[in-house]
Amino acid sequence: MTATPRTYTHPDILTTGVAEGWAEPVTDPTIIDWTARQARALIPFEVIDGRPVNPIEPHHPIQRGRNECGHWGESVAADAIVTSVDAGGCRWILMIERDDGYGWAVPGGHVDDGEDPADAVVRELREETGLVLPEAVWTVGEARYVPDPRASREAWKVTVPAVTVLDHLPEVEGADDAARAAWVHADDYATLTESLAALYGGQVFAAHRAMLAAALDTTEVTR
Repeated sequence: MTATPRTYTHPDILTTGVAEGWAEPVTDPTIIDWTARQARALIPFEVIDGRPVNPIEPHHPIQRGRNECGHWGESVAADAIVTSVDAGGCRWILMIERDDGYGWAVPGGHVDDGEDPADAVVRELREETGLVLPEAVWTVGEARYVPDPRASREAWKVTVPAVTVLDHLPEVEGADDAARAAWVHADDYATLTESLAALYGGQVFAAHRAMLAAALDTTEVTR
């Protein structure tokens, strides 16, 4: 049975979100200059009657409002996929446990206005894990839509993944909005999910599942 469409914006959006700067104060999307936002969007989207339409989930159960997203329309994030293979041939991936209860994710976050996603990856990695990699070589992928549980028909997330492979497992510590950071065994996606469940009773953040499955299951484990 199809869920009844509803309207919802989390109350924190217009209180702490606006005060802390991670949410825009606009409550009526029809007054926004959508031409400018559509021009710089990484994934094209339509605007109908002055309201943005999620390009991948136009029939999202939350039809009006932002749910838990700070911005109307497309919000761009950058995510760091950092892996390393040990002497025994096991692959490890750097993960953080989100402090909002949504599970384990790769380090990453919102790309600020005018910021290059490649720079955002480095910044978010440092802020969430304390890890600074001045010699790292990053492979920046194409922007992809992510099925974020905080999204709606009128507000959604797009991420730019960036990958780097290290030759060691440096120490990390959760900070900012990461409750903790850890290297997790991940020869493939199934191994990652099993490791998180066994060690932490955790699961992969819904928005990152397809992205990580694609990254881990299509990349050969080599040193």
